[in-house]
Amino acid sequence: MRRIAWRLTGSEFESLLAQFSLLEEIYGAKALERMHLRHPAFVRYLGGNRFPRITVTHRPSQREADWAYGPFPSRAAAERFVDEALKLFLLRRCTDELEPHPNHPGCIYSEMKMCLAPCFKGCTDQRYAQEATAVESFLSTRGQSRLVVLRGEREQASARLQFEEAAAIHSQVQRVEGVRSLAPELVRPLSRLRAVILQASAQPDEVAVFLYENGRLRGPAGFSTVGMRIQNEQSGSTSLFAQPMALEPIPETPVLEGQISAAPLPELRTPETPAVDAVPEAPARPARGVLEARMEEALAALTEPAGPPSATIRQGHLALLKRWYYRPEVRRTGEIFFPDDEVRWPVKAMLRGVGRVFAAKIKSQLSGS
Repeated sequence: MRRIAWRLTGSEFESLLAQFSLLEEIYGAKALERMHLRHPAFVRYLGGNRFPRITVTHRPSQREADWAYGPFPSRAAAERFVDEALKLFLLRRCTDELEPHPNHPGCIYSEMKMCLAPCFKGCTDQRYAQEATAVESFLSTRGQSRLVVLRGEREQASARLQFEEAAAIHSQVQRVEGVRSLAPELVRPLSRLRAVILQASAQPDEVAVFLYENGRLRGPAGFSTVGMRIQNEQSGSTSLFAQPMALEPIPETPVLEGQISAAPLPELRTPETPAVDAVPEAPARPARGVLEARMEEALAALTEPAGPPSATIRQGHLALLKRWYYRPEVRRTGEIFFPDDEVRWPVKAMLRGVGRVFAAKIKSQLSGS
């Protein structure tokens, strides 16, 4: 033993990331085994095949990252999603390299009209390509593309007063929504998997911000909560935490019974200390846009260009993200946010998340004391 080094972390998520970084530096690929990090399950769309199909894999190709969707909590969950999704389409389920011929015997799915049967030329190549494109769109949007079409058809049928047809389409909408529920929000094309994770920080007035992008977890970057009003949603308080900040004064809010205030305590007086009638300085809140700019600065600090991660880092960080996300909700600390369809971060929602994470941190500190 030559020396002992340590670093203060604010959450288990940060501790595990630091532990993996150290183990990967020392042991390389064996760091995955030492931390029991397994390859997450993905649904892979085999678009390079003449007759595309979908399958489940633990090792998605980085060259086809646009066609790998996940991560799922387990292989069983991914297989169930595949089985239910294929019931909505006529894509083939066989794994053979097809050479279509009219004398091909086919399979039970073609007999049940659950496959277009390209094996014995039951459809044209163009028709199968159309169905495969619909499946790819369904996977990439977690079923939203299919829902948009069905809901439009349902409204048109209702407008024509064809209520039986509308009811039949409505049942299809419910089936698609059921399949969609089998793919959690984390399930996305691997090439477009981006997320911001908020965790408690070891610093007293900060929340730790992590960014998952391009196969790597970066962070933490500290987001200062100075001047923020943190809500206590359970008690209805809007001033669980308010720290003075010389930007824009606001009236002082009295602390009601059952609320917690982390504002600085007044100075203690002794009999020798004369009382001074002074008006206490009211807490202040940041001006409009300051908090948004503060969050954007934290994200900018995490998006600095870096080289592509090694296969071990890429696999380890993805496994850590998957392990944390699929924990039971009562045990999963922190919050996660994803970009919208226009690849923009929901900054306002993230700021509310900062408040919830920091409020939980204060509550934990008070209960511990």
